[in-house]
Amino acid sequence: ALAKTSGRDIVQFAKTLGISHSKIDDKICKTKKGSSGSNDYGKYASETDRTNANKMTVALCGGVGGSGSDGSAKAQVFREFVAEALKDGGQNWPTSKENGNTARVEVKSKQNDNATAVAKDLVQELNRDEKTIVAGLLA
Repeated sequence: ALAKTSGRDIVQFAKTLGISHSKIDDKICKTKKGSSGSNDYGKYASETDRTNANKMTVALCGGVGGSGSDGSAKAQVFREFVAEALKDGGQNWPTSKENGNTARVEVKSKQNDNATAVAKDLVQELNRDEKTIVAGLLA
């Protein structure tokens, strides 16, 4: 269902969520660590660039970093995802963009991957009360 929601509507939802319910915002689209280094979390950008293990930029909600030093020192969350990957809602929704220079299957864009990842986080990471708040904001 989120795939049919416009990117601009997702951006508005994110802004409202960030202002009024920042703890919920912190649970959605958390980037993951690529290795055990200090700056190995995925770092949101306008396209995924994981052409080698040292590249860290991701346009996928909850994307994984690499093993270099140009990633984020801590997990980035929904607000950074929206600011860096979605921007005004005209890109990376519902499908992320990757730069096309990688043969690494795990970082290739898949149809509706961002919509699927956001929906998964809304279902799996939020408690019942938080889901009720989100449902009200999305209605």
